[in-house]
Amino acid sequence: MSHLFTVILYQPILNLLVFFYNVIPGHDLGIAILLITFFIKLILYPLSQQSIKSQKALQDLQPKIEELKKQYKDNKEKQAKAMMELYKTEKVNPLSSCLPLLIQLPFLLAVFQVFRTGLDSSSLNLLYPFIHNPGQLNAISFGIVDLSKSNLILAVLTGLAQFWQTKMLITKRPPKGMPGAKDEDMMAMMNKQMLYFMPILTVFIGASLPAGLVLYWFVTTFLTVLQQKLILRKKKTQVEVIK
Repeated sequence: MSHLFTVILYQPILNLLVFFYNVIPGHDLGIAILLITFFIKLILYPLSQQSIKSQKALQDLQPKIEELKKQYKDNKEKQAKAMMELYKTEKVNPLSSCLPLLIQLPFLLAVFQVFRTGLDSSSLNLLYPFIHNPGQLNAISFGIVDLSKSNLILAVLTGLAQFWQTKMLITKRPPKGMPGAKDEDMMAMMNKQMLYFMPILTVFIGASLPAGLVLYWFVTTFLTVLQQKLILRKKKTQVEVIK
């Protein structure tokens, strides 16, 4: 399994990174990472798009889900049946937001391995014959950032991008006094915890990783935010047209 992972994912990503590094004037590893991030994001675009749509749909459905939980709190069987009917009526698959993320996970693991070990010259023996071996990769990017070491600034920027991404998907609560407002208290509390917990966790983890990997993480998150804005704006326009 390990050999299969190396041949199918790790090795191609490593070779693509070195290819970009070779052809970029000045051989800047940071720019090579930006290019490979755009390339991987493009490949996984359909999956991430489906995941974003599903996450937003589930968020919008939370008030109705909480209402069903309250209505059938003493009968779990009826509660489950009612929730399945709700998903069917609203045409929402509760698993559809998880499956694309699970499919993307091997790619993320491969990228992690490339930036964790691939920057070492000893890993360049996995280059294809038609990819020039530069001997070693210069980890200094833009003349100032060492991508082989941790970088707190990049970790904080990634945390902020994570905050932005999470905040965009959170459904606003009804004002106090409106029907359904009390039912959403618990959901709102969980959303708030997630909104702040995930960015803090991102900064904490990112501060201990090589800056090259955190740069990839930051750019991927930023591109996902732009993708979310595009999808949500399109969805809002469609709703306004229907109205």
